[in-house]
Amino acid sequence: MTQRPEPQRLDAIRAGVESAGREVVTIYRRDFDIQIKADDSPLTEADMASHHALVDLLKIQTPQIPVLSEESGEIPYATRGSWARYWLIDPLDGTKEFIKKSGEFTLNVALIENGVPVFGIVHAPALENGGTTWWGQVGEGAWKQIRGEEPQAIRVRALPDPEHEPWKVVGSRSHGAAEFESFCADLPNNERVSMGSSLKLCLVAEGEADLYPRLAPTCEWDTAAAQAVVTAAGGEVLDAHTLEPLRCNQQDSVLNPYFIVCGQRDEHWKQALAKALNTQF
Repeated sequence: MTQRPEPQRLDAIRAGVESAGREVVTIYRRDFDIQIKADDSPLTEADMASHHALVDLLKIQTPQIPVLSEESGEIPYATRGSWARYWLIDPLDGTKEFIKKSGEFTLNVALIENGVPVFGIVHAPALENGGTTWWGQVGEGAWKQIRGEEPQAIRVRALPDPEHEPWKVVGSRSHGAAEFESFCADLPNNERVSMGSSLKLCLVAEGEADLYPRLAPTCEWDTAAAQAVVTAAGGEVLDAHTLEPLRCNQQDSVLNPYFIVCGQRDEHWKQALAKALNTQF
């Protein structure tokens, strides 16, 4: 098996992701066409521009590692199921936020090894002063960098005592669910934070939120890069029904199970989750 890409190559990939982000922002700031895909989700020219830029980048930097992108077209599981290592891309996560011009969209690149996201880059090119990037390598740590500033190491936070400080629960701006409301209602004192795209996972990774229950459909490319960041920052991304870590490329479908992102496990949220899903652990 080939070795994991060396640090300088991963740095070059991160720089390439940020370059693709600048191309996306150029489109974001002008009028653009919107198409509707077969699954009724929107597609813009920014999705495709980012897709081509990221695929080309990875083929140059790591030609020996296959690439799966949301916009690649279907790659049969008979082919990708044999991949011990591959890149998984969501060229533009949060297309609805892109269209609404909220700024809460991301470019996502994850390295998957034996089904586990081990390295991830999440780049939000329209946030802060010219963009914000989160990245992490499992076993090495996680970082956040606002453009023009020095990178800062990030870490999940310990759950606060809810009698003195509410738990922060992050949810989607575009995908609400009755299960989410039920989950929050059964938690100790909590407050909600709304955010689009994979930024929700990054909030947990950097200790700005405590929990992110995703009780609605997602795909593996939506979450893999940010899952690597969360894991590298000391947190977990867990199947909501089994509390086992999410894994990629284990079946023909690329749909994720419902999941929860946490900085640490706690019986209070586990009980609330079980009740919301009418299950037990």
